[in-house]
Amino acid sequence: MTDFASSARAATQAMRDVFPPTPLQRNALLSDRFEADIWLKREDLSPVRSYKLRGAFNAMRKLPDQKLFVCASAGNHAQGVAYMCAQLGVRGVIFMPVTTPQQKIQKTTMFGAGQVEVHLIGDYFDNTLAAAQGWCAENGGHFLSPFDDPDVVEGQASIAVEIEDQMGHAPDMVVLPVGGGGMSSGVTRFFGDRSEMIYVEPAGGACLNAALRAGGPVSLEKVDNFVDGAAVGRIGALPWQVLRRTPLMDMVVLPEDRICRTMIEMLNVEGIVLEPAGALAIEALDDLRDRIKGRSVVCLSSGGNFDFERLPEVKERAQRYAGLKKYFLLRLPQRPGALREFLGCLGPHDDIARFEYLKKSARNFGTVLIGLETTEQGSFDALYARLDAAGFSYVDITNDEMLAQFVI
Repeated sequence: MTDFASSARAATQAMRDVFPPTPLQRNALLSDRFEADIWLKREDLSPVRSYKLRGAFNAMRKLPDQKLFVCASAGNHAQGVAYMCAQLGVRGVIFMPVTTPQQKIQKTTMFGAGQVEVHLIGDYFDNTLAAAQGWCAENGGHFLSPFDDPDVVEGQASIAVEIEDQMGHAPDMVVLPVGGGGMSSGVTRFFGDRSEMIYVEPAGGACLNAALRAGGPVSLEKVDNFVDGAAVGRIGALPWQVLRRTPLMDMVVLPEDRICRTMIEMLNVEGIVLEPAGALAIEALDDLRDRIKGRSVVCLSSGGNFDFERLPEVKERAQRYAGLKKYFLLRLPQRPGALREFLGCLGPHDDIARFEYLKKSARNFGTVLIGLETTEQGSFDALYARLDAAGFSYVDITNDEMLAQFVI
């Protein structure tokens, strides 16, 4: 056994004084669908509903004399640090992006049990990180990186220790979400070449993919915060040393809207609450169908810190990706019977979800924002054909992100 594997096992054993192993559950739905042996490592069932507690625990236990910890986090690392601050009776100062879901902010405060203070700074994680490091330099304390710390990486590797112990062997494949790379590099180091590793990123935060293509870490020009648990603009320097030889064929990059279908299915069918980052590995199975048939595959459901106020957005994103919901601007003639003609173009499975006049003052035409839902694939192609035949003028704005932000 390598020194890293031995250290990871020691860290795992020490964790048992704070929390039990998270379940490793075979999923019959996914196993049948992909003709494989699919297991979910349920990090969403940890005390803080994510794996981040592991790294925070391991790093903080090694600094018994430290009384002040500072961190930057989009939510899950913050909760892990806060939980451990309460356990150890030390002070924590936690910086979070202003865009962090309220559920994660409230949980961080709750887990801290009066031992932490939260500062909301920056729209993106990298801005928050700079603010936290600056505060720490001025005020002292130990800055605890969410992924660029060897003790954090070692702690996250406890996931792999538990998987191997629970299965009795290393799985054929492990599918991991990637943010800053701490967890994925730790699990990779533990399993080595005993398991095939697949890394999954959201399209709006694919920093490992960008680094592999550039030959080294690069800062993304723009980060989409929807998958907040993996929305990191630059891969960590320490994880990069482990992940830099990853073949591009072992990378999966997923559109944010597509991830939502797994979130909805896991909630409705399996009763599993996943945050966007927690659904990444499961959604990636569609891209791996030909590689996983007949094999044992572990998907890491990395977190379940989901604010249910976001559920309507998640549902809509899933419908839009599936082609079951569209928004368009309709130029409606201002004459009797025009609206009836438009309604007559709708099919039996089409349902109006939104109807709003955007301009009522035009003499001959009015612009209407239409939102339509359907239950049948292909319904919109048929609808647009009927609208064209009836002479209606319209523009589909479903995928026009800039315009949609203003009118939807």
